[in-house]
Amino acid sequence: MAQYGWVADEDPIEGFEDNDGGDLGHRGGFGEFGGASGGLIERTFRERIILVGLAQPPATMEEVEASLDELARLVDTAGADVVDRVIQRRQRPDPATFIGKGKAYELKALSELHDADTVVFDEDLTPSQQVNLERILGRTAIDRTAVILDIFAQNASTPEGRAQVMLAMLRYRLPRLRGRGFTLSQQAGGRLGARRGPGETQLEIDRRRIVRRLHRLETQLEDVRRHRQVQRKSRSRARFAHVAVVGYTNAGKSTLVNRLTQAGVLVEDRLFATLDATTRRLQLPGGEQVLLTDTVGFIKKLPHGLVEAFKTTLEVVLEADLLVHLVDGAAPDPDGQIAAVHTVLAEIGAGDKPELVVFNKIDSNEEVADMVHAHRGSLPISAATGYGIDVLLAEVGKRLRVMTEIAELSIPFARGDALAIAHREGEVLTETADSEGYRVRVRLEPAGRARLAQFVVSTIPGGRIEP
Repeated sequence: MAQYGWVADEDPIEGFEDNDGGDLGHRGGFGEFGGASGGLIERTFRERIILVGLAQPPATMEEVEASLDELARLVDTAGADVVDRVIQRRQRPDPATFIGKGKAYELKALSELHDADTVVFDEDLTPSQQVNLERILGRTAIDRTAVILDIFAQNASTPEGRAQVMLAMLRYRLPRLRGRGFTLSQQAGGRLGARRGPGETQLEIDRRRIVRRLHRLETQLEDVRRHRQVQRKSRSRARFAHVAVVGYTNAGKSTLVNRLTQAGVLVEDRLFATLDATTRRLQLPGGEQVLLTDTVGFIKKLPHGLVEAFKTTLEVVLEADLLVHLVDGAAPDPDGQIAAVHTVLAEIGAGDKPELVVFNKIDSNEEVADMVHAHRGSLPISAATGYGIDVLLAEVGKRLRVMTEIAELSIPFARGDALAIAHREGEVLTETADSEGYRVRVRLEPAGRARLAQFVVSTIPGGRIEP
């Protein structure tokens, strides 16, 4: 399992590459996200992991168990094995040890019994909780966020993806530096009355290096964002509608995009197999050309730092005209996954985007039909077999057409420039000539309608218009 960290005698910043596609950082074990575990360990085996969940009101035991099941899948994706799980009932997390001191010592005994390498908590740990737990357990303690960051780090393949993951990782590491204590010491003690403590000098050096690295990464990603804005302007001039496929991780988004466009996107039965957005052109049954984008998958409790870091990638969702929300019909809790996706969409400002809910894996069980019936306007498909794809494409075309008004123009013969604008700025549906000039029915964006406002004689609600 790949992890990223540093020790006292290594530069925590210079080990990372900027833009040339090198490693994100030093390779080590799962424990490298821990605060006090120290050195770089090259793992040659799958680590043994104990999962810990906290059952606090209003969560039920069933919900906690389901969350731990998903965490177990995350751990497996990251390259480790779960050997046991523990659930602690509390009204609220303990500020010092999250699960309480007594339970922490019970967890230590269980870890020694299983010879576990790492303990993974299903909720975020504060830096102080992480340090206290590692002191009691005598082994690494990490949280769900660290596991997700580890998976993203393993799967990031493009310079942009690596930069985004590194940004999230450094933001995660920065408040946890203080807990490394003597590991970062360059000096200790001093004259009588001196306030300087062990590790303080190296701690501040590392902090400054991380802050400088954060600023460099933010600058790089801002350059990427500006470059993408130029690309989007070019696409908007081409007047292609934009459809983004969103959904929970491993719902089948890449399989669907490959089915529709032969994009060749990586498809694997694991979480977060693809992180980078892929855009391809797609022709709908009505002849319209649209742009289809495969996006990064979402998950419950998706770390806020990752959402912030991946905003340059997720901006494609904000620019989309229609979201195809793909839901895994074979998942244990499809409604919970839908809610998780809506939470992330709201966080990035795309909560009000037009959405078409599509239930994938219709052939997996008979309950998918009930889900489609419960979610009015949704569709059932099988991205793997192609079932329902024709209906999906027809519905996408219908919804895109409904979103745009159709303007009927009367353009004099002498205004060939206006006719050229109609062809360039919109989708011309019909064009005829009468004694006064050209009669044109055209779908226009607001900017195009404004330029041709003097020629508009009527508008028609969106939809297919026959000649």
